[in-house]
Amino acid sequence: MQGRMITPVSELGSAPLFRTEITLDAGHGAVTAATLRISSLGVHEARLDGQPVGDDVLSPGWSSYEHRLRHLTHDVTGLLTGRAATVLTVLVGNGWHRGRLGFMGGRAFYGDRLGVIADLEITFADGHRQTVVTDETWTAGGSDVLGDDLYDGQTIDARRRSAKWYAVGGEPEWFLPVKVLDFDAGVLTPYISTPVTRQDVLTPVKVWQSPEGRTLVDFGQNLVGWIRFAATGPAGSEVRIRHAEVLEHGELGARPLRDAQATDRFILSGGEDFFEPTMTFHGFRYAEITGLPEPAFATVEAVVVHSDLRRTGTFACSDDLLNQLHSNVVWSTKGNFLDLPTDCPQRNERLGWTGDIAVFAPSAAFLFDTGPFLADWLADLAAEQRAADGLVPFVVPDVLKYLPHVPEFPDPDSTAFWSDAAVWVPWTLWRAYGDRAILENQYDSMTAHVRRVRTLLSPAGVWDTSFQFGDWLDPDAPPDDPAKAKADPGVVATAAYHRSATITAEVAALLGRERDAAEFGDLAARARAAFNEQYVSADGTIVSDCTTVYTLALVFGLVDDEAAAGRRLAELVADSGYRISTGFAGTPYILDALTRTGHLDVAYRLLLQRECPSWLYPVTMGATTIWERWDSMLPDGSINPGEMTSFNHYALGAVADWMHRVIGGIAPLEPGYSRVLIAPRPGGGLTWGRAGLDTRHGRIDVSWQLDDGELTVDVTLPAGVTGVLSLPGRDDAELGAGVHRATV
Repeated sequence: MQGRMITPVSELGSAPLFRTEITLDAGHGAVTAATLRISSLGVHEARLDGQPVGDDVLSPGWSSYEHRLRHLTHDVTGLLTGRAATVLTVLVGNGWHRGRLGFMGGRAFYGDRLGVIADLEITFADGHRQTVVTDETWTAGGSDVLGDDLYDGQTIDARRRSAKWYAVGGEPEWFLPVKVLDFDAGVLTPYISTPVTRQDVLTPVKVWQSPEGRTLVDFGQNLVGWIRFAATGPAGSEVRIRHAEVLEHGELGARPLRDAQATDRFILSGGEDFFEPTMTFHGFRYAEITGLPEPAFATVEAVVVHSDLRRTGTFACSDDLLNQLHSNVVWSTKGNFLDLPTDCPQRNERLGWTGDIAVFAPSAAFLFDTGPFLADWLADLAAEQRAADGLVPFVVPDVLKYLPHVPEFPDPDSTAFWSDAAVWVPWTLWRAYGDRAILENQYDSMTAHVRRVRTLLSPAGVWDTSFQFGDWLDPDAPPDDPAKAKADPGVVATAAYHRSATITAEVAALLGRERDAAEFGDLAARARAAFNEQYVSADGTIVSDCTTVYTLALVFGLVDDEAAAGRRLAELVADSGYRISTGFAGTPYILDALTRTGHLDVAYRLLLQRECPSWLYPVTMGATTIWERWDSMLPDGSINPGEMTSFNHYALGAVADWMHRVIGGIAPLEPGYSRVLIAPRPGGGLTWGRAGLDTRHGRIDVSWQLDDGELTVDVTLPAGVTGVLSLPGRDDAELGAGVHRATV
């Protein structure tokens, strides 16, 4: 880009509005093309003559700013057609660059100045080109945004708005000069992903007075975004909106937000005002609204925002609770795929925790086209990793390195499941979409992770020498110590290391890196041998003898006698009363471990359990997203007393992957679903199921019906896709493109 990064010469006491007037070069005919390339330190909104240049919000999002600052390209030809002059304005808010980040307090970790950099290139009918760039000729002034923060909310004063901002020749006299910032333009890079946009609008399902006399609004769905409305009222009067995910004792349940204020304030001008706080976002279902004139409640609506991802996968079955569970997974994906995969969207955190996406990626890649979205995030992961000698941090972007030391955590190093995202996420994308580029781009990151972990192994060859989150959030762990799980952390970590080494060996072979393939294959074999020597007794008992260790040993291919391990796993599940007894590491895989060892009935009993802890308990409690804890809300309607409690966390929703493959019956046999396994396995009293997936080759649809012991399966495969139909009690059948029906 030719522009310079500019900032106001002094702080303005509000979000700065950058401005320049442009006179189009005359004598060259009509404008035939116009392109705006733009980025910012902070989040920006660009307008030409007051009209937004695009649909995006919260751009340029949050990347690892030290290494990558993304820019957007907008086609603005239509906004310049027929004009002799125009005004380009850019409003810049704090966003992730200068706002609060993390759960330990602090802000402005990336810099204390907001800025914008832009190029506007205009092409005329005769081929003449005019270029406008950000430089010292621009000005900047105070805006109507008096305060903005992602955690705390936004304050807008409509009395400060002026039509002059967007009018040619109308620059307000109080606008000040700008100066050029010392900025490394080499970090600028185009988006790989798509930007954040408005995705949906919900209207209230209920408005009422709380026991304390507060006006509460229920939108019927836990969502991520903001509330907008139109109002007319006395100049200077204030409307305040507080947000929360749940109610407790009839009032907003705000304690889980910790110190995030999640409050927007709007000051009326005395005329007709419209408010939309686009420089913050909240995770909420409920809102407490104060000071809004009664007629304006008819205009209140919630705007859902997230990265602009195309929906690809669908699922439904005869059990309404399972359908709601699946809907909860979808909504948690939406809410936490806001520019990067986050852990939660509401409290003072909202970080790109690597462990969450490591286990959830298969579910997400079925539900949405996540290829570009996760490739963008993986580019940040690789950048952070290169700067840290191969260490994959807990979160990407790694803002934790700027926070005060957390006493519970030792100095950071590679951590099982979390750091394994470097290997597991690219592998998931390869399996889902069949694009070798993701493996080629991430290959150095994958190998660096495995090689670093090799240096952390004990002399016995197992990974038991450094900090581990382990089977995080085991339901039997104390509420204030979620890492205190039943599963031995060395067992969990060594299993994860074996899986990463195995995958990396396969990737090396696929890419023709024969020496590397041998190296990583050897590491995987050694890890497996060490696992069995150190953790598996002669009778097949695995150290700590709990559901998670058998689950990981089975699914990650670590034991020879799978039948015995499967029997012990099924016994432990029965001993738990078919309630969840696994945490973060075991939960995504336990149904697969049971299914592959012939315990499908046990898997269904576990899936369909309604008592806490279970997947369906939150559904029975009215959840519309996936909870962080199995008991984020207790049966009496009170919130879990632990400090860490979120009602929108997708990690435990990784069960959707099993639902898609085993109930829905769609699984890839070859990367990108060029060859597909159609293998629905009814159980648990289900009488019908269906799933559909838009692949790179076209749409795959599977539906089945169970009547009086007769199973009828209908399959549609697109051109270029072959399949294997696997049904209970009959030989597998080859399928070609087209429509098929089978009965058993």
